[in-house]
Amino acid sequence: MTNWPIRRSDPADLAPLAALWHDGWHEAHAAHVPATLTAMRKPESFGRRLDGYGDALRVAGPIGSPLGLCTIRDDELDQIFVAPGARGTPLASALLRDGEQRMAVSGVGLAHLLCVQQNTRAAAFYRREGWQFRETSRQPVQTEAGPFLFDLLVFEKHLLPINSEFNKIQC
Repeated sequence: MTNWPIRRSDPADLAPLAALWHDGWHEAHAAHVPATLTAMRKPESFGRRLDGYGDALRVAGPIGSPLGLCTIRDDELDQIFVAPGARGTPLASALLRDGEQRMAVSGVGLAHLLCVQQNTRAAAFYRREGWQFRETSRQPVQTEAGPFLFDLLVFEKHLLPINSEFNKIQC
């Protein structure tokens, strides 16, 4: 697989990203979350959610055919999904590091992420990437109908401070 730089999304990415995210979410979560939540996760809901991320969304892959996405929200690594053909490559790690760096530049010292308990593949990936399991906790998951509460694994990671002014000069 070609190494793809992490970049801001292009309007041509949004429909394929919504499909990638929808398919990946259902593959990883549908069998392990309440049926009510699964029913809310329709293809069009992923597209609407992507629109709301703005600059917090980063992607990798050709414009119009993205291979992965990562979103952040405040101190949370909110979403990370990689297309099946890119799994097992360094892409997920690169997207994760990019999300961590963006949070660090914004001043986040302790980041967190949420993971479905039965998503052992994702949990193992986060541990390999230096994230520490903190607890299992009832957490709100955003839906178009409002927050949906259920138990999730909470991981956290201390981020090294990054001086954004220094980085701007050096880049």
